[in-house]
Amino acid sequence: MTIKTYFSNRIYKNTLNSSVVEDTQHTLFTFNQAKHFRVQEEVRQKRGSKVKSKQSVHLSVKAKYALNDYYTNSVVQEGKALLSSQEELTKMYISNKKEQIKSVKKKIKNTKSNLTVLKKIKGSFIKGTPKFNKISREQQKGNFFVVEYKNKTDIYYNSYDFEHLYIDVKIKQLISLLGRLRFRLDRLQKQISSLRSNTKSVCFGSNKLAKARTTTQKYQTNRELWKQDWYLARYGKMTISGRKDAKAGNFVFIYDPDNNALSFKAINGIVVKFDNIVFPYGQENVDNAVRMQMNLKNKKAFGKPIGWSIEDCGEYYIAKALVDVQPNPYVNHSKDSGIIGLDLNVDHFAVSNTNAIGQLIESFSIKFDIHNKTTGQLKKIIEAEAIDFVDYAAQHKKPVALEKLDTTKSKVKNPYGNKKANRLMSQFAYNIMIIAIKSRADKMGVEVYEVNPAYTSQIGKMKYMKRLGISIHEAASYVIARRAMGFKEKLPPVLHSLVPEKKQGLHHWAQWAYISNSLSNIRKNTFYQIELSRLNGLCSWDTLFSQDALTDFEKTGLSKLESRKSKA
Repeated sequence: MTIKTYFSNRIYKNTLNSSVVEDTQHTLFTFNQAKHFRVQEEVRQKRGSKVKSKQSVHLSVKAKYALNDYYTNSVVQEGKALLSSQEELTKMYISNKKEQIKSVKKKIKNTKSNLTVLKKIKGSFIKGTPKFNKISREQQKGNFFVVEYKNKTDIYYNSYDFEHLYIDVKIKQLISLLGRLRFRLDRLQKQISSLRSNTKSVCFGSNKLAKARTTTQKYQTNRELWKQDWYLARYGKMTISGRKDAKAGNFVFIYDPDNNALSFKAINGIVVKFDNIVFPYGQENVDNAVRMQMNLKNKKAFGKPIGWSIEDCGEYYIAKALVDVQPNPYVNHSKDSGIIGLDLNVDHFAVSNTNAIGQLIESFSIKFDIHNKTTGQLKKIIEAEAIDFVDYAAQHKKPVALEKLDTTKSKVKNPYGNKKANRLMSQFAYNIMIIAIKSRADKMGVEVYEVNPAYTSQIGKMKYMKRLGISIHEAASYVIARRAMGFKEKLPPVLHSLVPEKKQGLHHWAQWAYISNSLSNIRKNTFYQIELSRLNGLCSWDTLFSQDALTDFEKTGLSKLESRKSKA
C-alpha cells in the first residue's frame, strides 16, 4: 500500500463567492500561524531560552488559536515533521562536512609530499649536485630539465631557469596552498562543531525567498511583489491528515464523488464548498477511495484515512487528495528469461539486455541533451526517456536492475578533482531519474531491482569492455544486470596474479579495489588493448598493456607500482 497525491483542477478565486475566499484565506493564515508557533516553541525550549511548558504542545496550540482537535492534530504533526526533517538535514550536513574534511586531509598530505620532494631537489641544487626522485614528475634528461604532466611536458633548458622559474615558484605556491588548506580544514571542523551544538530553526517561506528581497532585481524594484510571494510561501498551504474512522476518511474535508464537490469546515466554523472539483490524473482512484470508505461498516478495523490539502497559488486554489493506492498486482519479478541492466549517467542511460545465464544479448545507450536546460526542462526530458526505457523492458518481459547510489556524498567529496567531472556530477539528476523510472515501472508492471554499485564501472572497464566491444557505461550496465542475477565477478587469472599475497584471500571486491586504484592513471580507451587472455600470470604491471598503448605519464605511473612492490 502506497500513498499517492492527486492534484485537482484550478479553482479560480474570481469564480467563487467573496465569503468563500475570505473564509479560506482566514483558515490558511490561522493554520500556518499555529504551525509556526508550534515549531518555534519547541526550538526555543531546545535552545534553553524558554522553560518547557507543563501543558502539552497540543493543548497549547489548541487554546492559543481556538482550533478543534482535527486542525490541532494536523498542526502538531506538520510541526513535528518539520523539526524531524531539520534533524535529518543536520545529520546529512555533518556527514557531508566529514567527507569534505577527508578530501582536505588527503590534499594536505599530497601537498606536503610534493613540497618535501621539491625541497629536496632545491637542496641538491644548492649543493651543486642536482638529484631527482626516480618516480617524481621532475627529471633531468641530458642537459635539459623536464616536468611531466598528464597532458603536457614542460622543458627547461638550463639549471638556473629550472631552479628559479619552476622550483622556487612551485615551493612558494605549495606553501601558500598548504596554508589555505589548513584554514579550510579548521573552518570545516568548526562548522561541524556548530551543527552539533546549535539547534536550527525553520525559515517559513524559505531562506532563498527571504534573501531574494535584496538580491533579486524584480523584487528590488517591486517590493509589493515580494510581499505577495512571501505571504503565499508562508501562509499559502494547509494539509489536514485523514482519519480511518471518519465517514469520508477525513473529519474536516468531505468529497462528494457523485457531484464532484469538495467541502471543508473552516476554522471559524463555517462550511466552505468548492464545486466542479475533478482530478485529471487520478479521478478514478480518488472516487474509489472515498466510496470505499463511505461504504465500510467497520471503519476502525478496515478504514483508510484520506488526507486533503489546499494550496493558494495567487489567482487560484489547488486541492490535493492523499489516498492509499493498492500496488500493481501484475508485476513481473521473474529473472528466468534474464534481466535488463541500467547504468544511469548525467547525459544518457546505458542499457544491457541479458539472457537467463547472464550472457549479453544487446546493449545500447539512450542519450539526452542537458546543456542550457532548466530544471523543469531536464525533468521532462528524463521522464520521456524513462518511459521509453521501461517500455523496452516491458516489451521484452524482463525486470530492470540499477544501482542504489547515494549521490549526496559523492557530489561533495572530490572538490580537488577534475573540474569538468565535478561540474557533470553536480548536474547529475539521479533522484529525478530514479523516481521517473520507478513510477513508470510500477504502472507497466516491471519490477525494479537495486544492487550495490561497488566497482561496477571498474569491473566492466577491465573485464568486459574489450571482450564485448562496448562502451564503459554499457559494460557497467552489463555488470549491474549480472549482479542482480546473482553472478559474482571474480578477477581474471592474469589480474589475480598482480594482487599482493595479503589480499589474495579477501573478498573479490577488495581485490578489484586494489586493481582499480593501481590502474587509476590509465586512460579508459587504453583498456581496449588490455591483455587478459594469457594463460600464465603476469609478474609485472608493464606487461599488462602493450607498450605502444601507453603514454610516458602512464608508464611512469606503472613504474611507481613496481617501485612500491620491490620495496614491499
